[in-house]
Amino acid sequence: MDTREVDQQTVAPERKGNGSGRVGPGDARTTEIEERRSGPRKRIIFAIAAVVVIAIAVIWGLPWLNFMLAHEGTDDAHVAADVVAVTSKIPERINKILVDTNQPVHRGQLLLVLDNRDELAKLRAAQAQYDLAAANQRATTEQGQGGVSQASGAIENVQAQVPMAQAGVVQATAQLRAAQAQVPAAQQAYQKAQADLSRAQSLVSTGDVASQTLDAARAQAAGAAAQLRGAQDQVYQAQANVAASQSRVAASQAGVSEASGALTTAQGKLAQAADPSQVEAAGAQLNLARQNLAYTRIYATTDGYVGEKSAEVGQTIGAGMTLLTIVPHNVYITANYKETQMGRMRVGQQVEIRVDAYKGVTFHGHVGSINPASENTYALVPAQNASGNFVKVTQRIPVRIEVDDQRADMPLRPGMSVETYVRVK
Repeated sequence: MDTREVDQQTVAPERKGNGSGRVGPGDARTTEIEERRSGPRKRIIFAIAAVVVIAIAVIWGLPWLNFMLAHEGTDDAHVAADVVAVTSKIPERINKILVDTNQPVHRGQLLLVLDNRDELAKLRAAQAQYDLAAANQRATTEQGQGGVSQASGAIENVQAQVPMAQAGVVQATAQLRAAQAQVPAAQQAYQKAQADLSRAQSLVSTGDVASQTLDAARAQAAGAAAQLRGAQDQVYQAQANVAASQSRVAASQAGVSEASGALTTAQGKLAQAADPSQVEAAGAQLNLARQNLAYTRIYATTDGYVGEKSAEVGQTIGAGMTLLTIVPHNVYITANYKETQMGRMRVGQQVEIRVDAYKGVTFHGHVGSINPASENTYALVPAQNASGNFVKVTQRIPVRIEVDDQRADMPLRPGMSVETYVRVK
C-alpha cells in the first residue's frame, strides 16, 4: 500500500477521535508531514519569482542604465520664449484695440490705433514750414544767381576797358614824344630869327640895309616865337593826354577790383542762399512729424499669441509704456544643469525632452548654447560665505535647448515644466 494512503488512513481516525479540537500526537505528525511536502514547493516558487524579478530588472534596468550613462538629465527645466513687449513711441490716447488676450497675431498685423489729431496738425505745420523754407531758398538762389551774372558782366566790361585805356596811354605817350621832338627845331628857328632880327636892327641903324629888311626880320622872329610856343603847347597837351590816359587805366583797374569784390559778394550770397541747412532742418521736422503720425498705428513685430494686455480704449499712455505682450511661436528650453554634469556637454548635442503636460510624449531638440556663467553670478545679491564658514554648494549652469519638433497639437507654452536629457556620448 502507498505510504500516502496509509498516512491518510491513520490521520482520519485521529481527526475523528479527537473532537475536542486539541492537537494530539497524531496532529503534530500530520503537520510535520505537510511541512515536509510544502517546503520544496515554496523554494521553487521563490526561485521562480526571483528569476522573474531579475529578468524584469535586467530587461528594464539595463536600457535605463545605458540611457542614464549616455545622458545627462535634469528636471530643473522649463519652456521659455523671448516675449515681445508692445510699446508706444509717443504719448497719446488709445482709440482702438483690435486684438484680445490669447489671440493669435501675425507679423505686421495692426494691433492698436491711437488718436492722431495732434500728429496730423503737427504734420501740416511741418509741411508748411518745409514748403516756406524751400520757396525762400529758391528765391534767394535765383536772386544770388542774378547778382553773380550782373557782377560777372560788370567785370567783363571793365576788363575790356583796361586794354583800351592802356592803348590810350601808349598813343598819348607817342604824341608827347612827337611834340617834344618838335620843340628843339622850333627853338633853333626862334633863336636864328632873333639873331637875324638883331643883325637887321644893327644894319638898319648904320644905314646899310633898308627898313623893309628890319620889318621882315621882325616878322620872321615873331613867327618863330609863335612856332616855339605852339610846339611847347603841344608838349603840354600831350603830357595832359598821357596823364588822362593813365588816369583812365587806373580807373579801369579800380573798376575791375570793385567788380571783383561785387562778384565775390554775389557769390557769397548765392552760396548762402544755396545752403541746404534750413531746408534740411525743416525736412527733418517734417520727417519727424510723419513718423509720429505713423506711430499712432501700432503693429505686431512677430508672429505669436497675445499674452498679457494692460491697455484699454480711452486710456492715455506714455512713451515706452507696455501695452501688451506677444508670446512668439518659437520657444526654447532653459535647463539648469549642475556643474558636475557639464564636463561632457557640448553645443549641438541631441536632447530628449519630456513635458509634464504631455505624459508619454518625447520631444527632440539640441543644445543651442551654454551660458558662460552660473545662475548665482547673475543674482542681485550673490551668496557669499564668511571666512572659516565655507559651505560648498553645487552651482547650476543654464543651458539653452532648441526644440526641433514643435507640434501644433501639443504646443509648448512658456513656463511649462519639462525634463531634459542631453546625449553626451
